[in-house]
Formats: sequence, C-alpha cells, structure tokens
Amino acid sequence: METALDFRVVWEYLSYFFIGRYPKGPVGGVALTLYLAAVSLVFSFLGGLVLGLLSVSRNRPVRWASMAVIQTIRGMPLLMVIFWMFFLLPALFGGGMPASWTVITALTLFTSAYMSEIVRAGIMGIPKGQTEAAVSTGLSHRQTMLHIVLPQALRNMIPSFVNQFVSMIKDTSLAFIVGVSELTQIANQVNNRTMLFPTEIFLFIAVVYFIMCFAFTELSRWLERRLAYSKAI
Repeated sequence: METALDFRVVWEYLSYFFIGRYPKGPVGGVALTLYLAAVSLVFSFLGGLVLGLLSVSRNRPVRWASMAVIQTIRGMPLLMVIFWMFFLLPALFGGGMPASWTVITALTLFTSAYMSEIVRAGIMGIPKGQTEAAVSTGLSHRQTMLHIVLPQALRNMIPSFVNQFVSMIKDTSLAFIVGVSELTQIANQVNNRTMLFPTEIFLFIAVVYFIMCFAFTELSRWLERRLAYSKAI
C-alpha cells in the first residue's frame, strides 16, 4: 500500500491558499488571515489602551467598572464571543454586515481585555518617583500620564503587543466557524473538494501558521534586544 505524501494538491491550490479567489473574487487564505489579525490588533490596541488607563484610574468606581468588564471578557471563550458578534451585530444594524467584520469586532473585544492588562502592567512598571517628580513640578495627573508615564510605558509594551499579534494570528483560525474564508476555512474547502489529501493539506497550513508566528516571534525578540540595548546606552 502506497503511503508516500503527495503535495501536488497543495501546489494546485497554492494561490487559493494564499489569496483566496482574488482578483476574480474576495480575498481569502493567508492574506485574509493577516488582514483580520492586523485590523483587529489596531482596534485592540486602542481598546486596550482605554481600558488599561481606566483600570488605573484614581476614581474607584471607574476603576472597579473597568476591571469588571476586563475580567468578564477574559472569562469568556473566544468562540462564544465570535458567535455573539456574528448573530448580534447584524440584528443591531439591520443585517448586511460582512462576516469578516463580525470576526474583527469579536477579536477586538476579546483582545482588548488582554491588551488592557499589558497597558496596566506597563504603567505600573514605571517608577512612582517619576510620577511624584512630575506632579511636584506642577503637572496635573492627566498631564503626567500623557507626557511622562505613557511614552515610557508604551515603549516597554511593544514586544508584548507583537506577541499578542502572534496569538491573534492563531485566533483567526476560529473564524472558519462562521464561514470566513481565512486560511483554515480555505484548507477545509480544499479538503472537501479533493477528499483524498487531508494530511498534506493540513500539514501544509500548519507549516504556514508556524512560519508566520515564528517570524513575528523573532521580531518580538529583536525588539526586546533593541529596546534593552537603547536603555543601556
């Protein structure tokens, strides 16, 4: 019995794996995976920044409310959040919302809660002496946060943000549940068409995911070394 792997199916559908049906149809595959992750990361950064700042607010009710939101979202499975957004958003906006944007919304909401912890840790990592010195010069708490604390904290957060992007690339694979044609969904479609090469197909996308995640992980490590070096100068 022949057991050798046959990757000709991968070569036959190679462009489909990477760009979907583009330019004759919508973008899919690797291109859509990176698009979902990149757009979600931008929105998650903004959401995490807001939630992180609220979580260190001197206003106790605001701080408690933000922490309640953060912990509630962190306690939910991402798959549940995707289902909620997939059914809730079209109902709220009268339908017609692309499935990819419901996934982006879910990823943004879910990841913002984790980003907020990165922001909070970054802010708390700045020595209190700097805050006290800034306040003693006449700066308000808000000015101190914007001009002294955040610039330093955000710089320290960059490697963590890149690591979060790596996690988000893997999280986009759950988008196939609602029919979004990212890489995992493309692999399922090709497998359903051929019905003969599941090992080759899913081994190939495992390698593609590994390459993407490894590349951004190495970028994170390089940024950490770069930032450590710049601090030492």
